[in-house]
Amino acid sequence: MIDLNFSAAPAADDLIKDTTEATFMADVIEVSKTTPVIVDFWAPWCGPCKTLGPQLESAVRAAKGAVKMVKVNIDEAQRIAGQLQIQSIPTVYAFFNGQPIDGFQGAVPQSEIKAFIDRVVKAGGGEAPGDTLADAVAAAEEMLAEGAAADAAQTFAAILGEDPNHAGAYGGLVRAHIASGDLDHAEAILNGAPAEISKAPELEAAHAQLQLARQAEGAGPLAELKAAVEANPEDLQARFDLAKALHANGDVAGAVDMLLDLFRRDREWNEGAAKTQLFIIFDALKPNDPIMLHGRRKLSSMIFA
Repeated sequence: MIDLNFSAAPAADDLIKDTTEATFMADVIEVSKTTPVIVDFWAPWCGPCKTLGPQLESAVRAAKGAVKMVKVNIDEAQRIAGQLQIQSIPTVYAFFNGQPIDGFQGAVPQSEIKAFIDRVVKAGGGEAPGDTLADAVAAAEEMLAEGAAADAAQTFAAILGEDPNHAGAYGGLVRAHIASGDLDHAEAILNGAPAEISKAPELEAAHAQLQLARQAEGAGPLAELKAAVEANPEDLQARFDLAKALHANGDVAGAVDMLLDLFRRDREWNEGAAKTQLFIIFDALKPNDPIMLHGRRKLSSMIFA
């Protein structure tokens, strides 16, 4: 049932506000200790930001106080944008208990904005209204995490029967087939994604995971590659191959560290292959993954050193 008790909803000024570098800690970090805060990084010259901003505000108001929103103009808050590794806009982060817990980049469909807000509300201990599909996606993700890829694929497919443009379900379906080892089917599904969601973060992540799965098929023997690097630390190809083998064997942090070391030694090697591979790994990880956040910070510090 839709709640029509508008008088119970907080005033818009209490839910949505602009912040500055001076007030970011109070407006975001401190507030997020009690209520999740959505942070919209934008700029006046950004076209997609002008579309996404009002959509986010509408979704935040619909949550009736379960989440708040803060807007950051990166032109006026470059230090914060740098600290959070904001590399393109619009970028949206959700904070709770002082930490980023979710996020996405670029303009996304309204359905995905609602799903994002619902996830954040739930993370804060609230109840997301009308989130049947979001619950189904969460259930499918749990199946996938537990190794029941076939069951997860069926659930994701059922969700897409209800909402063909549900990017979370579409990306999940691709990942379920990757987990099953059916990479060709996963690629076919990804290539057939509706144009409206083809650039959604969930599909970008699935595409990156598919690339990594393809690489894993041709990854070299881990022990031999480690020996090759130890024998000749300047063999950059061996380092690159070792990074791919580490990732293929589940050592994501080790792969990132190896690629960062390669980039430090020669950032232009093989047309910047280390940086390209790092971004593929980052794209495949969740926006709040510690390995991704640490890796991006290290890479940025080397790029701008």
